[in-house]
Amino acid sequence: MTEQNGSYVIEIPRQEIEQGGISPGDLYRIGVLTHQSSSPRPTENENETRSSSRSDSDRQQGPPVNEGDTIEVTIETLGEQGDGIAKVERGYVIIVSGGQPGDTVLVEIENVRENVAFAEIISN
Repeated sequence: MTEQNGSYVIEIPRQEIEQGGISPGDLYRIGVLTHQSSSPRPTENENETRSSSRSDSDRQQGPPVNEGDTIEVTIETLGEQGDGIAKVERGYVIIVSGGQPGDTVLVEIENVRENVAFAEIISN
């Protein structure tokens, strides 16, 4: 977070937009968590260690679904393209072609990416 012209700006990593997690121009609500520390800000080496361990943990977890999986999901909303959007563990997004909000459907996962998976309905 940086101060610019009397306001504060929060930077969003480019990969979040490129991977479809968020879109420029859309409205988002964010929470800012603060903590007090008696020690000074981390040194460059400490930052590298924290960043490295966080990405190692993320890589080990990976997406909670695999291509070919069959799972039941509830469509929560519609995406910009009109496809259904469901969320599963850890808030992972599954885009369901033809899904409508409120539908609980059995889907087959066809394509898995780091932040999102694409699925087809196989049973209502």
